Amino acid sequence: MGVAVSGGADSVALLRLLLELRSQLGVVLSVVHFNHGLRGAESEADEQFVAQLAQQNGLELRCNRGDVMNYAASRHLSTEAAARQLRYQYFRGLLGEKRLNCIATGHTLDDQAETVLLKLVRGAGTRGLAGIYPRLPVGGSQISVAIVRPLLSTRRSRLEAYLKEIGQEWREDSSNRDLRHARNRVRLGIVPRLERSLNPAVRETLAETAEIARAEEEYWQAEVARVLPTLWEADRRILQVSELGRLALALRRRVVRAAAECLGLHLEFKHVEEILGPRPAKSSMLPGGWVFSRTDGALQFDRPDRKEKAANSDYEYAMAVPGLVQVPEIQACFEAAVIRAVAAPGYNPDQVFDPALLGKELTVRNWRAGDRFWPAHSKSPKKVKELLQDRKLTGSVRKLWPVVASGPEIVWVRGFPAPARLRPREGATEILTIREHSEL
Repeated sequence: MGVAVSGGADSVALLRLLLELRSQLGVVLSVVHFNHGLRGAESEADEQFVAQLAQQNGLELRCNRGDVMNYAASRHLSTEAAARQLRYQYFRGLLGEKRLNCIATGHTLDDQAETVLLKLVRGAGTRGLAGIYPRLPVGGSQISVAIVRPLLSTRRSRLEAYLKEIGQEWREDSSNRDLRHARNRVRLGIVPRLERSLNPAVRETLAETAEIARAEEEYWQAEVARVLPTLWEADRRILQVSELGRLALALRRRVVRAAAECLGLHLEFKHVEEILGPRPAKSSMLPGGWVFSRTDGALQFDRPDRKEKAANSDYEYAMAVPGLVQVPEIQACFEAAVIRAVAAPGYNPDQVFDPALLGKELTVRNWRAGDRFWPAHSKSPKKVKELLQDRKLTGSVRKLWPVVASGPEIVWVRGFPAPARLRPREGATEILTIREHSEL
């Protein structure tokens, strides 16, 4: 088990508690630290503190860092969101490489309460109000690795009292007092005022709300999974209105959102109301250039600003290494990048290759009859046709499914891990990544 330790009170307390309980739990612990590099010397001191803590307790340290500011700028994210993405990409990389079977983080009841409040004021439904999940599976439901949060029912103040009692120091993050960050305004100002003016147990109440919302969300997800396949024609982007109208309003809303998410489209409440409301529009603009239109018996999602080629035509494009190529047939672009291995936490470990094992030019195309691919964690190569059958794809979506070839060999297939023999060797200084983006 890895323990994510930032140096703050919550994560240090988690580590000390697990050290006390490890014989009872039967776990082997190691320390995981990600240096965001946002506070200069203070960040370096945090890393040094965590390294000393690991050494004092005879634990292995797994440590990495990322360029949060550049990552945030390139993806138009807030600093907080970028830091979280890079941190969790690192965690998932460790779990995906099977170096650890789980990673525990020090999220507390206070974090849960703050998250629920932030989600509420930003307009979340029950999915958002579910807040921080106690367990976050990694790699799909068939893989038993996860990020876990064992302290979600524990107040931060109790953890600080515990550390003082055992004489354990911790690091204070100066950015936690920066009121430019929304979470800090909630933590330092809004929640204390709610406690004084409305409910002394507001943190517990918000955490209970998350618990209720998670259970309800699990129920509704199962209902949507049961109903959606009977109403949604993915290859035509059509929802059957007659059957949809027989469902309860709550389920209708979720089915519409789920259908849109199949297209990579995330609808807000106002968009769903335009589609389903008491005076539904015949057609309306949706985010990302999408349009929905109502015809006899169906709701159609379309992108009139993108002219798709005929669904039965093949495509094939050369992609230099490094380089980027657009594929209008599937409204996507593909990028091959060679980067320093130290930057790997910003990338999906399933799409990482040894550059020496691939050519200087790759080919992006749709799969063809007879193509074979050997994804990591499988015993032998399989026909791409068979791999896609397991995904239950239909129509043009299946026919236009992208692959990347190096010479005659298929080295990448969307949704599958890279072949094990093409992964970077131990100690490699450079890696090659293949990533798919929405069309530029």
